[in-house]
Amino acid sequence: MKFAKLAILASAMAATPVAANAQDAGATVFGNDDAPIGTVESNEGGIVTVDTGSFKAPLPANLLAEREGKWTVNATKAQIDGMMAAQKAEADAKIDAALVTGAAVISADNMPAGTIYTVDGEGTVILQREGGIVTLTKDTFAVDGNGALMALYSLEQLTANTVAVPEGAEILTPAQAAAKEAATAETADNAAE
Repeated sequence: MKFAKLAILASAMAATPVAANAQDAGATVFGNDDAPIGTVESNEGGIVTVDTGSFKAPLPANLLAEREGKWTVNATKAQIDGMMAAQKAEADAKIDAALVTGAAVISADNMPAGTIYTVDGEGTVILQREGGIVTLTKDTFAVDGNGALMALYSLEQLTANTVAVPEGAEILTPAQAAAKEAATAETADNAAE
């Protein structure tokens, strides 16, 4: 009789592994308010990335628990999104402060990559390198742990996308070129009046 109960218990435990399925990709994670927070995107190195729809939130795997057959975390979607928004705002402020004309840039593989030639109000950045320029966007930069401005590309990728600039050519982002063209047209219209 005891053997039969143990066999049933063992098969029940084998059918519902607790930690193994907690963070499987595609699993829904619920908040402490029983509302869905998001879907597990990945689980690597003890970090479960949950896509909330607004952010991809990295959560330590040990914070997820099974409650009433659902995987939960002791927070709400609003709290997690708020935390991620605050982290993004802080990171964006660091990038904005570092992303200035003349700033040195390193590559994602920690090699000197060039300097910032110009940044426009649309978030387009021109990186000046030996041999030419690379046009990037603000969201392709980060500030590393040492405060260095980093392009999120390897030196090899940046080199492959460097465009030679003829000597004496004016270097402008598309927004800067459009603004210059509009100013020139306005000056010509004013002169014609």
